[in-house]
Amino acid sequence: MYSQLGAKRCVVKSQILAGGRGKGGGVKIVETLDEVKSYTSEIIGSHLTTAQTGKKGIKVNKVLIEEAINIEKELYLAISIDRSATKITVISSTGGGTEIEEVSSKTPDKIFKEQINPILGIRDFQARQIALNLNLTGSLLTKASNLFKNLFKIFIENDCSLLEINPLALTPEEEIIALDIKMDIDDNALFRHKEFQEIHNLSEDKSAEKMASEAGLSYIGLEGNIGCLVNGAGLAMATMDIIKLHGGSPANFLDVGGDAPVERVTTAFEIIFTDPKVEGVLVNIFGGIMKCDVIAGGIIQAIEKVKIKVPLVVRLEGTNVKIARKILDNPSLNIIFADSMKDASKKIIKAINDRK
Repeated sequence: MYSQLGAKRCVVKSQILAGGRGKGGGVKIVETLDEVKSYTSEIIGSHLTTAQTGKKGIKVNKVLIEEAINIEKELYLAISIDRSATKITVISSTGGGTEIEEVSSKTPDKIFKEQINPILGIRDFQARQIALNLNLTGSLLTKASNLFKNLFKIFIENDCSLLEINPLALTPEEEIIALDIKMDIDDNALFRHKEFQEIHNLSEDKSAEKMASEAGLSYIGLEGNIGCLVNGAGLAMATMDIIKLHGGSPANFLDVGGDAPVERVTTAFEIIFTDPKVEGVLVNIFGGIMKCDVIAGGIIQAIEKVKIKVPLVVRLEGTNVKIARKILDNPSLNIIFADSMKDASKKIIKAINDRK
């Protein structure tokens, strides 16, 4: 690969699903074949730790080797969805090459936003305005405008929720090059993109989100310490809200769905406990299609399989709730029962605090 590039200087990049690779030692400039062999043998098979991977890091299974580019200036460009404005937003900055959050905090005047109507798409005048915001003129303005329109097309055609280029490089030869690109694809649209499914399946991603997806569960990890297992997205969000209202902090959003079998409920508990921050779990079930006794069976199986050692508060209402309570009414299970969402949130917060 190195010899095929025919370049004197190349960049070897570790291919993991996380940012911050450069600071973590996952990107290296090389000038000889021996350097390529030395670095790749060192990095492939190792675990790369960055600000986004956690302490365990992520195993590097492959690298990308590409020609090193002489950079005159680094810019930033991202396309994302602004849900509050119901538009697609192009974010640009003259402060490329660093974390955009840092630029936004220290020099907010360097951040520009252009809102795009998703029906009309990006217009020529908008593409030019983005280029002008980046102080591009002459031939670079034309090249950049065309690049921005093509990137927007890529964003739409691939069902992206984010397309980020950092850095967007200007070269001494007056070329504009997207040197590093991050794309987030809407999981719900993956069925339309078989090529991305293959990449995802072959990746090193062993995250809770991926485990949940494979099990047919909706899971989003958060920063708190209270694990939540709920049926229904609306009830799940309401549960998180009431936990926050009473001074707690949810560790996740987890919707087991309306017809989850016992095995899926058990898997839901396993996913919750992949998060080391979890100090207690709140189960909040309103049994309609989802029967309370099925949840109870899943709780029993999870206690046996996962060995739950943190406070477990259970609030059940609806179909087969009496059967469920009989199943769980065993002092050895150490389950704390709650009569309402308010009662449940207060009890899980108190139980966690009492252990400290």
